[in-house]
Amino acid sequence: MFETAFALGLTQFARSLSLPERVRHRTARNAALEPWRLRNTGVDALYYDVKALTADEAFYISDSLASEGLIMIVPPSGGPMLTLCESVEEYRLRGGRDVHALAVAGMGGSAIGAAAFARNVANAIGEPVAAVVSGYGLGDIVNEAIGGAFLFGWLGHIRSNLEVIDDMVGRPKLGAYGKRDAEAEHETSRGLDADTVASLLADPALSFTLIAGHSRGNRVIADALHAVKTSDPSRLETLSNTARIVTFGGRIKMPDAFADVTDVVGELDWFGELNSRPKIATDIRVPFCGHSTNTDLPGAIKVTKIITDILAGHPEQTEERVEIVPLAVSEPVKQVETKAEDVVEVLTAPVAEPVAALAAEPIEATVEAMTAAEPDEPPAVEAIAPPEPEVVSPVAGEPDQPTPHATSKTPAKAGPKKARARR
Repeated sequence: MFETAFALGLTQFARSLSLPERVRHRTARNAALEPWRLRNTGVDALYYDVKALTADEAFYISDSLASEGLIMIVPPSGGPMLTLCESVEEYRLRGGRDVHALAVAGMGGSAIGAAAFARNVANAIGEPVAAVVSGYGLGDIVNEAIGGAFLFGWLGHIRSNLEVIDDMVGRPKLGAYGKRDAEAEHETSRGLDADTVASLLADPALSFTLIAGHSRGNRVIADALHAVKTSDPSRLETLSNTARIVTFGGRIKMPDAFADVTDVVGELDWFGELNSRPKIATDIRVPFCGHSTNTDLPGAIKVTKIITDILAGHPEQTEERVEIVPLAVSEPVKQVETKAEDVVEVLTAPVAEPVAALAAEPIEATVEAMTAAEPDEPPAVEAIAPPEPEVVSPVAGEPDQPTPHATSKTPAKAGPKKARARR
């Protein structure tokens, strides 16, 4: 927590040094917005991992904390310092062609929060990330007063319509502001941050494979993609085939062309649920986590770890697993087929000849042959258990000898027994 407080205190101190210069150019606007901007910087220090920024980076971006449409190139931790770009053309000249990830933060909309969120994404992919600052102007004050800050998913279009107030009083023309000013027929009203993101995504010289957003930044990404869908459908089709979207802290409707969208919401994130579309299912629900991504606080969503885990399940690795599965299945299938053929050959070979013989000879001849082969014998039951011979009682007055009837009967029963014994 000390590192978070140090980064916030250094940023606020550095900003106080540049306050006289900023107030001199747009006195009324900057004087009215400065307390709100300082408040939003403190809010972003609670909701974003600002300790990931170095002291030089915190001092460097302090003068542009609320510059809506400002583009930053944020490298991973341990790399060079982040780069500020005031326009899309400057972004391309400063190395934007080599950046393939885009991150848009929400909440207070300060540059320190946008840079911290982009640093977490950069640490996950190991490459620089482009970040667009949402900013905070007079239109945001009115939008917050009517509840738009708590319902950015449902009342986000009101914030875009209220940005005309900042255009009337004058504000820095950053990001894609020059393109907006040059377009005479600007039918769709969007925020400067959404227009800047749309300009980056629609630029054919730039390529993005990952788009990450948090909180209100998800709405900015959705508005930008819908703008690209209207202006250049073929470009949107290319983006849908090459880029995947990861949202944190809110489920927002993206164009239907994007099938690879991962919505991450904390289990205790009531604010994210309040600003989410109920019909959109949550892909990853992080247990015991809220809306914050500041790892110094308990219950914070670990953006770097989650994105790393999501990218670990990329379709490229899924294809490797699919290639292994047929190899494991094909080997036993071949063995079963070979064994089945052997069994069929064994069973069919001996059965074919008797079946043919029986079919060739009549059934009656076969029965007669089987009957002639067997001698006339008593049934098997009599052979096993022959009945006992009848005993005739001796007649009175004669010696105890069997009668001729009994004598003639005994050999008749003994004859078959001896014949069976010889066989």
